[in-house]
Amino acid sequence: MVSPVRPRISPGRLRELGPVNWVVWQVLSHASGTADAQLFSTLGRTGGLFRGWLHYSGKLMPGGRLPRSEAELVILRVAALRSCDYEADHHRRLGRRAGLSAEEIERVGQGPAAAGWTPRQRALLTAVDQLVGTRTVDDGAWAALAEHYDERRLIEIVLLINQYEGLASTIATLGIERDSF
Repeated sequence: MVSPVRPRISPGRLRELGPVNWVVWQVLSHASGTADAQLFSTLGRTGGLFRGWLHYSGKLMPGGRLPRSEAELVILRVAALRSCDYEADHHRRLGRRAGLSAEEIERVGQGPAAAGWTPRQRALLTAVDQLVGTRTVDDGAWAALAEHYDERRLIEIVLLINQYEGLASTIATLGIERDSF
């Protein structure tokens, strides 16, 4: 993924973020284990849109119905496919907290064909690969996914994949730099 050499929009501070988004940025940075979660200090410049986006994002992860370890597999696979180090940095840590092994986190970069995935994990990762690669999921991959998930979770999976694929595009386009931990 080609991204700018430097940020196209600098991370905001109190003046650019406003008091509410500044506090939200501070809290999220602390929770992320960094002094400046640059994604949030950049997107926070959008005012109320930032808070609306946070609400939507939070409903998908961590607030979704998909098991947290599976949500992290989805996000890590999107990050690998989009070469989004920012997402990968954060979600390797979150994946470990969600119960993914170091081996699983490493293997996600190899994709659904790698040995060691359960049929459920393989179906999930195949859906990620197809949706990111072709913007849809074919009937065979959908049927495999539907063997493991109900309709509500199937919709959630599609929304989660697209949320993190779109976020990877936003990070690359705006040139958001990786956080220091």
